[in-house]
Amino acid sequence: MIYPNNFEQKIGFNEIRTLLRERCLSTLGKEQVDLMEFSTDTEQVNRWLAEVREFRLIQEGTEPFPLDNVFDVRESVARIRLEGTYMEEGELFDLKRSMETIIAVVRFLSMGDELPNGDINHTYPALYALSDGVATFPLLVQRISQIIDKFGKMRDTASPDLLQIRRELARMEGSISRTLNSILRLAQSEGVVERDVTPTLRDGRLVIPVAPGMKRKISGIVHDESATGKTVFIEPTEVVEANNKVRELENEERKEIIRILREFAKQVRPNVREILDSYHFLALIDFVRAKAELARTFKAIEPKVGAEPHVDFIRAIHPLLQLSLSRKQRTAENNDVPLAVVPLDIQITKEKRLLIISGPNAGGKSVCLKTIGLLQYMLQCGLSIPVDERSMVGMFKNLMIDIGDEQSIENDLSTYSSHLMNMKNMMKQANPYTLILIDEFGTGTEPQIGGAIAESVLKQFWKKQAWAVITTHYQNLKHFAEDHKGVANGAMLYDRHEMRPLFQLAIGRQVVRLP
Repeated sequence: MIYPNNFEQKIGFNEIRTLLRERCLSTLGKEQVDLMEFSTDTEQVNRWLAEVREFRLIQEGTEPFPLDNVFDVRESVARIRLEGTYMEEGELFDLKRSMETIIAVVRFLSMGDELPNGDINHTYPALYALSDGVATFPLLVQRISQIIDKFGKMRDTASPDLLQIRRELARMEGSISRTLNSILRLAQSEGVVERDVTPTLRDGRLVIPVAPGMKRKISGIVHDESATGKTVFIEPTEVVEANNKVRELENEERKEIIRILREFAKQVRPNVREILDSYHFLALIDFVRAKAELARTFKAIEPKVGAEPHVDFIRAIHPLLQLSLSRKQRTAENNDVPLAVVPLDIQITKEKRLLIISGPNAGGKSVCLKTIGLLQYMLQCGLSIPVDERSMVGMFKNLMIDIGDEQSIENDLSTYSSHLMNMKNMMKQANPYTLILIDEFGTGTEPQIGGAIAESVLKQFWKKQAWAVITTHYQNLKHFAEDHKGVANGAMLYDRHEMRPLFQLAIGRQVVRLP
């Protein structure tokens, strides 16, 4: 369970989705980004992370991954389920190239060492599992290559009739061109048209540009006039019939192309379902590639995820904050001093399920809270996280957060009332598999009342053995840990000599001011 509904917005996960979408090669992968969701299945999450880990190994290898042409032609393929429908030449061209990509990717992921019993020890087992059972259609690809050329146009040799039609077209167009040039040279010699004039096309017919005052000098049909009115375009009488024949041949050509496309659609139609399934595989590969690219951007890793709740982030970094600082670094005039996020060491264990963090304002408490929420959520969505390899991570069934001003004009709720509503929902859902994140616990009302209510809520979390990270200024909450087993105090360090926060979390103590 994720609470509240805008959980992703509160922790910044919407920005993570945007960054992932930007790294996808097509709408196929972007669609998977939109479908990505939080999972409580440990095996599934580890499988997702293994796919990313393997793809990163591929990227670091010497053999290029064959993901050159990724096109989303699912709509075109699905359309030809209906009898008589067909795919246009450009759509077939994209189908051919993307199906070639699918064939190449499946072949790449099928690589491995043969075992004594004849089985294959696949080099990338998690990615191979995605490709296992995916149908490829080399014969269809071969047939498309026979009818579509390397520029995506119908080949002359796609059928004997098309070849004959195009030969006749070429003959007629050549004849028209010679006749026009002959008429043009005569007109130029008589001063009817300028010396630099050449035949041009208007409405698909070859014509001669002539000044309006000279149009009666050439016998023929006026087809058009320039925008300025200084030129008219005449089709000489000698080529009218030939141009009509060209039009007829062009119509015959189009009819033959459509016939060929319909015939090919008949070959594709029985395989539509399997082809669409193969594009789902291509979408997953595009998605995994985007995740690997994002991991590289964040300098993130894919840790092994344990089935039980556990948080032991070593040198954890808020990825969006680091990305923002990196961008500022690139645009700053003086970038001699690198801008970087201070890594956090955050540990919550079965023995210390509740962590209460205190510290000065603007000392990094909220960033610490959001870092925990974002990284845990990213992890359970199958994304790499920027932590040290020594980090230990686990799974939670529920993630809940209360941060920021929740005042609702529509529901006439004050800020504090909305916080109390959140506390009520959290207490109701809290259990040993719940991670609760609360910023500035109990604020928004008179300190004594707020502190008492916050302590009462905290006790309920403690009784239900929920996991929680809570930031607060209340002294009674800081003292709560001393009287309750399983609760730890933490503080954001502060340098009193420099009078500045250090943005470092120290667990097991209250606010620490360095001497």
